[in-house]
Amino acid sequence: MSADLKISSAATMPGQTVLAEVEHEEGTVTDTGIKESSEADVFAENLAYGPDGIRGLLGSSYVFGAAFLASLGGFSFGYDQGVISIINVMDQFHSAFPRTKTPFGTSFMTAMLLFGAFVGCLFMPYLADKISRKRALTVVVVIFDIGAIIQTAARSYGTLVAGRAIGGIGVGTLAMGAPLYISEISPPNLRGTLLVLESISIVSGVVISFWITYGTRHMDSEASFRLPLGLQMVCATILGVCIQFFPYSPRWLALVGRHDECVASLSKLRGLPSTDSRVQKEFKGIVAEIEFNKLTLAQEHPGVGNFKLEILSWLDLFDRKMLHRTAVGCGVCFFQQFSGINAFIYYAPTLFRSIGQSDEMSLILSGIFNVLQLVAVAICFVVIDKIGRRPLAIFGGFGSCICYAVIAALDGVYSDDWSANTSAGWACAAMAFCFIMVYGVSYSPLGWSLPAEVFPNSKRAKGVALATCVNWLSNFTVGIATPPMLENIGFGTYIFFAVFCGLAGIWAAFLVPETRGKTLEEVDLLFGDTSTREETEVMKIASSTADHILDSQHV
Repeated sequence: MSADLKISSAATMPGQTVLAEVEHEEGTVTDTGIKESSEADVFAENLAYGPDGIRGLLGSSYVFGAAFLASLGGFSFGYDQGVISIINVMDQFHSAFPRTKTPFGTSFMTAMLLFGAFVGCLFMPYLADKISRKRALTVVVVIFDIGAIIQTAARSYGTLVAGRAIGGIGVGTLAMGAPLYISEISPPNLRGTLLVLESISIVSGVVISFWITYGTRHMDSEASFRLPLGLQMVCATILGVCIQFFPYSPRWLALVGRHDECVASLSKLRGLPSTDSRVQKEFKGIVAEIEFNKLTLAQEHPGVGNFKLEILSWLDLFDRKMLHRTAVGCGVCFFQQFSGINAFIYYAPTLFRSIGQSDEMSLILSGIFNVLQLVAVAICFVVIDKIGRRPLAIFGGFGSCICYAVIAALDGVYSDDWSANTSAGWACAAMAFCFIMVYGVSYSPLGWSLPAEVFPNSKRAKGVALATCVNWLSNFTVGIATPPMLENIGFGTYIFFAVFCGLAGIWAAFLVPETRGKTLEEVDLLFGDTSTREETEVMKIASSTADHILDSQHV
């Protein structure tokens, strides 16, 4: 028995649990006349709830409202990026915290939020499973707000750094928890569209906070930086309070055995009676996936206790059969950050000054850079499913490499006298804009979508979580290293990023397969294993368990 299991092409954010998207096949009939459940029945994703895209959203305003609210978690992360890029060059800020005048003082303060985010992403999966997705979001909003209050009120450098570390824990958990909740409340036909909200919210946060801080910098007092730092609490607090008025994630309710509430939650989210066949089929798919993951772990590690089983399930990502997949999933997150994108976002004014622009023009160019990133993110969701992953990864790596190489060459030749070579400075700025457009349509979406596509069902959740950890650690490393590099090696900083972008292109050419439109069986062949076929029998057992639970529900 076979089924054509299709991988979801929707972009995927950190920590998101993704079910395999399938095309329905009729189950086969055994000799006893009992109809077996096909794998398509087990992981039913393409239910006919309605059209996708904007048309579908018009008929699903309740789900859209919940997803929009949850996406404010991404806005909070983007907001910090935009604020800190201008605060780092404010005289008022340097006067209040003299240690930020040094390159290391600036980079350490900036990057501590990213280190806190790494810590936060480690415990968010446990917290989300323990107390529910929406309650976890409220808890981490409190943590985020505490960090924001400390940053806003800080009178010493140490207090400021501590506030950023605490706020980072909130950022990391929000960056994982928000898309997790969105993916689990969304109907299959709208999941990709609704997950776009998270990416758009992040970049919108960068753009909006940048221009807010651009305006407040004209204040003579410390309010110039304390006001925008304090405003970051607004959207996060709205999220933490209002999310409690929306339903629990149906998948979490099924995970903890609250099946009646799971059906009721699905009914409310879909705007359909609980007796509707689509609601019941989706409920069955949720329960079957949970049972499937439990059975797969028990089959691979029989007789192992829960704690040891958890450890072994992580180590499974590094066995010989999974290593290529892990290298692709984690590699794309590594190169996403070592492309230098967040070096530009956090330190854009400094970078533009280093290529001959005035202080005021550096700020304006930084704002334009952020707006172009928003445009590129919008474009990427149009082209990613038309062109494919592998071509975009190769193009993004080599294209970004060329942009950096040109900037490095111009900086190396003309940096001694930019005033006499203004055209060279403008050429550098133009190449920076080319870089963000190339990055925006390549590694920006690939860093979130590719990890979810390369892992088999039983390894996907932990595979995506591991890739997220790599993302935050790489982000932290780039954030802390960039200012000292600019200070000590100048145009060598651009050569550094050019080298890593070139390596990304080589890595993509030799290691990244094309997953667009591939079934799980076809992806197995690309990686040279048969994980999906080996899991077929487990899918049947999971389906049988789901059927039993569904029959016991009074719906």
